[in-house]
Amino acid sequence: MSENQTAGSGSARPTGKRQLSGSSTVSTSSYQAKNAQAVRAADKNEKPGGGPTKFLPEVVTEIRKVIWPTGREMVTYTIVVFSFLILLTALVWGIDQLVRLGVEAVLTP
Repeated sequence: MSENQTAGSGSARPTGKRQLSGSSTVSTSSYQAKNAQAVRAADKNEKPGGGPTKFLPEVVTEIRKVIWPTGREMVTYTIVVFSFLILLTALVWGIDQLVRLGVEAVLTP
């Protein structure tokens, strides 16, 4: 039994070594033909994105996909954001005060 045949079937199995042997499964001409088709299709569409007339309907479609938060969630999110801002403001103020004290200690005789 050859190494390309399975034990019971007798059919050839691909070895997956085409890249190593130098043979390619894609020819240059077929690759260039596909690329040329893509370029021609891109040339047909004059305006990328469909132009300004499709913009508003697309915006409406995307807005309908949004999951809007409830009123309770908005209050919670707002409290979290304000708390975080207060905390960071206090942290920056504290560091600023420490640096001020250090600079005054160094510069005052």
